[in-house]
Amino acid sequence: MSYWLIAGGAGFIGGHVVRAMQEAGERVVVVDDLSTGSRDAVPDGVPLVEGSVLDAGVLADVFRRFPVEGVVNLVARTQVGESVELPLLHYHQNVEGFRMLLAAMKDAGVRKLVYSSSASVYGMVDDDLVTEATGCAPISPYGQTKLVGEWLAAAAHRADGVDFVNLRYFNVAGAAEPRLADERVLNLVPMVFEKLTAGQAPVIFGDDYPTPDGTCVRDYIHVADIASAHLAATRHLRERQGVARTYNVGRGEGLSVRELIDVITEVTGHAIEPVVTDRRPGDPARVVADASPIERELGWQARHGVREMVASAWAGWCLRHPEARRDNEARCDSEARRDKGTRPAAGA
Repeated sequence: MSYWLIAGGAGFIGGHVVRAMQEAGERVVVVDDLSTGSRDAVPDGVPLVEGSVLDAGVLADVFRRFPVEGVVNLVARTQVGESVELPLLHYHQNVEGFRMLLAAMKDAGVRKLVYSSSASVYGMVDDDLVTEATGCAPISPYGQTKLVGEWLAAAAHRADGVDFVNLRYFNVAGAAEPRLADERVLNLVPMVFEKLTAGQAPVIFGDDYPTPDGTCVRDYIHVADIASAHLAATRHLRERQGVARTYNVGRGEGLSVRELIDVITEVTGHAIEPVVTDRRPGDPARVVADASPIERELGWQARHGVREMVASAWAGWCLRHPEARRDNEARCDSEARRDKGTRPAAGA
């Protein structure tokens, strides 16, 4: 029986992808250098090879030891700010690492690929709904590396017959279970958690955008839905030949920064009014996915609502931050129980 190789499977999203695929009966093997990932994210019984996709020897050994059917590549440095300060580091990991992975796939005769991309490839957009046909003009080195990765996948398809699905994530948060929550404070949800736990006001960067409440509107999606999209992509590649497709992965519904903070304060019980500061350079007013193609062609649809996403992330935050539990123990416990028992539902 064959395996799917999950490169970066010990990370936040990777751990959820591994979990979803294992629960669906797929056999997976993980390659991860654990620089940002954790062994604890890899379920028992899943082989974990500690090593980098930048190490040709590690990749050759994995393909030699395991009968790999296809590859899911989630390896990337993802911090936008860091990419501006250290662009060569991002290009080395995100582009050269992916090139080496494709070379190892070619040597092993593996021709199925799911590539983890990002809505950051679009840059500043004006459309109410972003489609896959929306022009790509990334404004950060991180976004540029993701777009180059898509080009590499297409080149491998043309030259070597690699069938691929690129998945452009929108704003990811939440956790399938508390222990799998993201430990990093890199996006709005954990940033607000951090402020509230410290008794400080959350920060809104600009409230004069052309949106209903003046704050930026984004498409927020539960990480478990991201994971199920990867599972759908692997099944599609197994069932079809000649696949060369790119899909947005979002809920297709916009939520403003102020609206999301309102949900967070309601879930956490920390009712601290946010403060507004100047806009951040390069923030578009609205970025919301048209996710109808992946629903139509792969049968995938986001199933988790925004409140469930926030509650699951809060349960994970409480697990790793005792000060949040001490200050609001009953709320942490109730949201953890509520999230565990909540069935997936669409909408906020």
